[in-house]
Amino acid sequence: MKTINDFNFKDKKALVRVDFNVPQDSELKVTDNTRIQAVKPTIDKILNEGGAVILMTHLGRPKGKISEEFSLKNILPEIEKVLEKPVKFCSDCVGEKAKKMTGELQGGEILLLENLRFHKEEELGDAIFAKQLAGLGDAYVNDAFGTAHRAHASTAIIADNFPSTKFFGLLMAKELEAIDKVLKSGDKPITAILGGSKVSSKITIIENMLPAIDNLIIGGGMAFTFIRALGGDIGNSLVEVDKQTLALEILQKAKVQNVKVYLPVDSIIADDFNNEAERKEVDIFEIPDGWMGLDAGVRSRKIFHDVIMNSRTILWNGPIGVFEMSNFADGTIALGESIAKATRLGAFSLVGGGDSVAFVKQFGYDEKVSYVSTGGGAMLESLEGMELPGVKAINS
Repeated sequence: MKTINDFNFKDKKALVRVDFNVPQDSELKVTDNTRIQAVKPTIDKILNEGGAVILMTHLGRPKGKISEEFSLKNILPEIEKVLEKPVKFCSDCVGEKAKKMTGELQGGEILLLENLRFHKEEELGDAIFAKQLAGLGDAYVNDAFGTAHRAHASTAIIADNFPSTKFFGLLMAKELEAIDKVLKSGDKPITAILGGSKVSSKITIIENMLPAIDNLIIGGGMAFTFIRALGGDIGNSLVEVDKQTLALEILQKAKVQNVKVYLPVDSIIADDFNNEAERKEVDIFEIPDGWMGLDAGVRSRKIFHDVIMNSRTILWNGPIGVFEMSNFADGTIALGESIAKATRLGAFSLVGGGDSVAFVKQFGYDEKVSYVSTGGGAMLESLEGMELPGVKAINS
């Protein structure tokens, strides 16, 4: 893997693609700077060697039109705060002004180019636009794992202009190493925990992971499709009726590959989808009509805990209950506790993909697991076995 550790950036200008697509409040102030913090080690390494850093990113979906709302100048104060350095700003990412400002940039300085997606050519993967960007620097660094699954001008096409000076940043390298541990090089037993609402969105991941894993825990809303397929009564619980045959096929494939599958055995059910609804704990195969399962029950949590404590490598993607409602968060909290404990005892744990990342941050588990992925879609596509355009561009 070609990383920035293989190169000395002294007197070089590094074009660094980052993912600063950060959440903002109504006044456009940054509400979560995790993605900015995540690339600080890469930026510091280049600056400390006497290189200059030219930051490229997108923000939101301006669809090729210039927009005050999506201007990066709104997030510039937060970038300076996190990087603890002054950051110059260029009001375009190509053209004469960009050429002039990058040309004048000195070693140890940082320049932020304006939103790449103000130009429609970025998302189209336009080669001429990529060449214009490439002309601004001496080396290309991709540290934007969150957009590595997009074949955009700045994430993939640009790399063609840097045959010998294209590198992964330190964040990107960590992301790829974490996924490799789960799919290829991790210590066994390997356990994957897949939650969330739909089995259909996880099919490819499950099929790609079965040869690599030893245990598969299925929770959340998607578990009810399996329970119903196995003949259970699930009341008004979430179900994909047309995916029951598929669920049974997954269970059969797991059996053939000697993967043990663990489904919930009990459920916290409610008579309505709201936090104040009446609730009780029942066998998951015996949910009465008019009731729906919204969290894993106590017996399920114990089973999952025992599996996790006997694992050396753990992947967690998706909550196992509706954690956004406090009365149905206990199952996911218990799962987080189990993974945290296994991690303390030496297991490697990777959390990634949307809601599980939101959960670990909200409940403070991000410091208690080995690695929290910054790229939702990119991580899921990696787990599905796809070669991401942004990764392929550096490796080729």
